[in-house]
Amino acid sequence: MFLDRVKPLDAILATAEKKSLHRSLGALQLTLFGIGCIIGTGIFVLTSAGAQKAGPGLMLAFVIAGAVCIVAALCYAEIAAMIPVAGSAYTYSYATMGEFLAWTVGWALVLEYAIAASAVSVGWSGYFSGTILNEFLGVQLPAWLSAGPLALGGAAGGFINLPALIIALLVTWLLMIGTTESARVNAVLVAIKITALTVFIALTLTSAYFDPDKFNPFLPAGLFGGFGSGVGAVGAAATIFFAYVGFDAVSTAAEETRNPQRNVPIGLVGSLLICTIFYILVAAGAVGTIGGQPIMGPNGIPFPAGSEELARQCALPQYAGQLVCSNEALAHVLREIGFSGIGNMLGIAAFLALPSVILILLFGQTRIFFVMARDGLLPETLSAVHPKWKTPYKVTLLTGIVVAVAAAFLPVGALADIANAGTLYAFLMVAVAVMLLRRRDPQRKRPFRVPGLMIVGPLTIAGCLFLFLNLPLEAMIVLPVWTLVGAVVYFSYSRRNSHLGRGVVEVVDDVAGHETMLPIDDRR
Repeated sequence: MFLDRVKPLDAILATAEKKSLHRSLGALQLTLFGIGCIIGTGIFVLTSAGAQKAGPGLMLAFVIAGAVCIVAALCYAEIAAMIPVAGSAYTYSYATMGEFLAWTVGWALVLEYAIAASAVSVGWSGYFSGTILNEFLGVQLPAWLSAGPLALGGAAGGFINLPALIIALLVTWLLMIGTTESARVNAVLVAIKITALTVFIALTLTSAYFDPDKFNPFLPAGLFGGFGSGVGAVGAAATIFFAYVGFDAVSTAAEETRNPQRNVPIGLVGSLLICTIFYILVAAGAVGTIGGQPIMGPNGIPFPAGSEELARQCALPQYAGQLVCSNEALAHVLREIGFSGIGNMLGIAAFLALPSVILILLFGQTRIFFVMARDGLLPETLSAVHPKWKTPYKVTLLTGIVVAVAAAFLPVGALADIANAGTLYAFLMVAVAVMLLRRRDPQRKRPFRVPGLMIVGPLTIAGCLFLFLNLPLEAMIVLPVWTLVGAVVYFSYSRRNSHLGRGVVEVVDDVAGHETMLPIDDRR
């Protein structure tokens, strides 16, 4: 029976019980922390792709994606507060649904984080090429060095996105040698991002170029484009779900929160609502000033974002200045309405802030890979720690190369869709895990309990499944194919090498760094 191995929750919690974190965070601090984690890549990078799918309906898409995030975040918060250890949804699934399903979640998260890091690298490249090189230095990179091949949705004459490749490899190198983010630097970057968006909203909504007629038609591709189409407001919501990923960092802070039953939902829902309002206003400013109608194909349906057909259209003079064709959407809007200097400053803000997002995504991916290797599900050599740098350098290097290659040849819209497929699956499994634990272990201490779980849990599952089915068909197919590859790896290698399968449970002391291998029959 391949669902027979469930890692004992007591063994997992032994890690958490060895450390005592001071409960100091209040609702306001959690909310501000959440805003800083959420606002970033999606809004700076995916505005163009979202507009191509939904037109002005992009505003509604942010509402739909935000609503799914809120119910998913509440489920995430309960289990993160209950099992505050490394591994995220992979660890939660291991304790509830068994090793194989936990493997599929971890395998999906590896894909999600890696592809998301590639997407951010491509987004950074757009701001670097457009703002730093072109606007400030007067350097125009040739198409073959600044975009992927046209056949993959890049640009005419494109071959490789060299800046995206370089930034991904640079961040990988920093992670390998052990460079960490400074809390102060991160706080400054958060302030830069929020200030940049606030200035953008103020300038566009008060601009003489702002015209309500540009919102008509509001839903040029309809509300619902059909399952697998990836268009319409719901299809755009499935893509820009990427813009909200980051709330899980708030969920995992539940362990350090005063009165988590009150403050965690305030922090989660508050930060998501505030970010949704930010996103709607940014979309309104962009569409209301330069328009946001998609470029339609001959069948009256928008060309797919990140497709060869759209790239060909954007190369035509009549479309070159449109929102849906820009690689640096927000800076482009400000330049078009006469604020070139401020647009360049916004481009610099994205240029400075996005590498830290790449670092966080790569860090998260390599740590899940590391935990899976430490559990014996992947070759343990991958969990080797460098004697000098004290980092899992092998898995970091392997991941970084894959991320860099994907960033070099694929467009940002396609990458975001693939990343969302893995994210939605992981969040769905978290909701299942929360409901299973409530039924199996109702007496277990829960610092935060989801109110109305029997409603919130199924809503999370339905919402994640609904958005998944509204991704483009190509992105939907990637997840089952990737899962099938993972199943082959699991049954050919992981199942027989698993520590749990061999009757051994690993308990890690996060404070002292000691590891204890306990025979399964000796656990208490």
